[in-house]
Amino acid sequence: MERQVRLRRIYHDPSPDDGARVLVDRVWPRGLTKAAVHLDEWVKDIAPSTPLRRWYGHRPERFTEFRNRYLVELRDARPAAALDRLRELTRTRTVTLLTATRDVEHSQAAVLSDLLRGARTARDPVPKVPGSTPRRRRVNVGGPPHTNAQEA
Repeated sequence: MERQVRLRRIYHDPSPDDGARVLVDRVWPRGLTKAAVHLDEWVKDIAPSTPLRRWYGHRPERFTEFRNRYLVELRDARPAAALDRLRELTRTRTVTLLTATRDVEHSQAAVLSDLLRGARTARDPVPKVPGSTPRRRRVNVGGPPHTNAQEA
């Protein structure tokens, strides 16, 4: 069964179909009061880091790279715990991810929506991010030595 995860701008009026309304932005949206948005939760820890958010600047041409960098950030303890919390919510009800950004389809909410729907998990192989150090593979110290067929 596909999980019901919706994307909406927080500035739009709540809908009876929203289910659990969860704000996934790090910064509170301008001009809104907490009472006006009818939130069930505000999950700040799942939002992209401030440096990543500033680098991205909601420029669609950077979205693929933003997505890759954000997936790396989601592996850290606090964001991973927040993602697990959202997964728990989606098991029992519809969840609407709310963001203040105008381009919802090119936002962290869209990345999270894909993760929650099962299209990709934060535990998938880490995408290569320029300037990052690739993870080393474990070496089987007690195993047979590696031989190259061309050397034999």
